[in-house]
Amino acid sequence: MDPHFFCIRKLVMMIEWGLIGLFGMCFLASTIVPFPSEATLLFFLNSGNYSPVFILLVASLGNCLGGSTNYILGYYGRKVLGKKQVLRSEPLVQRFGIWTALISWVPIIGDPLLILLGIYRTPFWLTMGLMSLGKIVRYLIVFWAYLTIT
Repeated sequence: MDPHFFCIRKLVMMIEWGLIGLFGMCFLASTIVPFPSEATLLFFLNSGNYSPVFILLVASLGNCLGGSTNYILGYYGRKVLGKKQVLRSEPLVQRFGIWTALISWVPIIGDPLLILLGIYRTPFWLTMGLMSLGKIVRYLIVFWAYLTIT
């Protein structure tokens, strides 16, 4: 089967579901499911079907709630992980602490960082605030670049 079929199917699904599809894709992209939320954001901005402000709000909300899911998984999943695995990551958290939430938008490393912050039980609201700031600024940069190019 053609690998492009799955990409096309995701795009069709986003069009059919509208802003709910955008929210869902950005939520999933911020969990352990690998999906580029920036591409989803650009797709919706380029469609012209919705206000850019609503697109940014919905994408940011979905992405931030997905990130908080990772934190909660770490917070309550601490007992599932072996003590050796948790101790191995302690120097990272000790060195940079809660500030690592600012880079939780970075692909591949962002999700595990939020899980680690949950494991080490950093203050929830401060962690969520820093995470949200990083994710929203990233979307604003993508939006600015889109406006500059188009």
